[in-house]
Amino acid sequence: MSFYSIILSGILSFAACSKNEPATTPPPAQADTVKTPFKSLNYLYSISGKKTLAGIHNREPNATPARWTEEIKTTTGKYPALWSGDFLFQADNINNRQLMINEAVKQWNSGAVINIMWHACNPANTEPCGWDDGKGVQSDLTDAQWTELCTDGSPLNKKWKSMIDEVCVYLQQLEDKGVEVLWRPLHEMNQGVFWWGGRPGANGTRRLWQLMHDYMTKDKGLSNLVWVWDIQDFSSLANDVNSYNPGAAYFDVAALDIYDDGSGYSQAKYEAMVKAAAGKPMAIGECQRLPTAVELRSQPKWVFFMGWSELTFSKNSDAEIKALYSADNIITLDKMPGWK
Repeated sequence: MSFYSIILSGILSFAACSKNEPATTPPPAQADTVKTPFKSLNYLYSISGKKTLAGIHNREPNATPARWTEEIKTTTGKYPALWSGDFLFQADNINNRQLMINEAVKQWNSGAVINIMWHACNPANTEPCGWDDGKGVQSDLTDAQWTELCTDGSPLNKKWKSMIDEVCVYLQQLEDKGVEVLWRPLHEMNQGVFWWGGRPGANGTRRLWQLMHDYMTKDKGLSNLVWVWDIQDFSSLANDVNSYNPGAAYFDVAALDIYDDGSGYSQAKYEAMVKAAAGKPMAIGECQRLPTAVELRSQPKWVFFMGWSELTFSKNSDAEIKALYSADNIITLDKMPGWK
């Protein structure tokens, strides 16, 4: 979602055959045999359908980038297997991005999966910025501004790329240290309160995602990013998984943020994401109400869940958190294989 639960309601197969052999469709690869250039992504494939990583986001301030991870340890006696940070948007947090990156290195070296997101300022306005002041993260672009943003070489496009350049410096640091990043920008694509979100279709938010992906991987040359495409569990999910899908070449993991506690971890949501992921790992990108171990047994393709910072503790009792973290189908940091 973001820092608060702002809206609770409202992803080529070629077959070859010789002329002497009948054409056959090869069986799908088993998840635990899929090999990619990423240790972390390979690991997610290997646990898909079997177990789920426990994770938590560490929202601001970047001055204390493991605050909520430590709170989980205090509550359960275990560290989560996934640590998450954010480049953020306020002046102090932008100034402390290096502390967040240092923590990412520390967590990777301890064996954790690293997830990083970016609540970016609106490039049509100024950076640093606020949250919901009409000019910050929760602000709008006109249709004309959107077209300019997505037009290579335009002033607004150049401004956006310069903002991306700033975070690429830190992501390059992580690459130089061998740290792989589950990279989750432009999260909740179907969430219209964010300047980047709520624009379905080929020229909408998914176009911005494609441009960002190509710029960061081709122009900037980053090769340590595992791209996490993320949407939220609105009632329009069945359509959103198609209208916001950037295409299989543009994501590695499909994630769903679950904030509609009324419908919760419904089978319909799960099946929509199974279809959208199309064999790739899928995850609970954010949540306030944690899934239970029983729910995850019945929906075993969720490779991780990421509780949202303070909401994890206000929406779940200590007993519920402890029960989840001690379940045998949940992977905590002590059960991780390490990256060496």
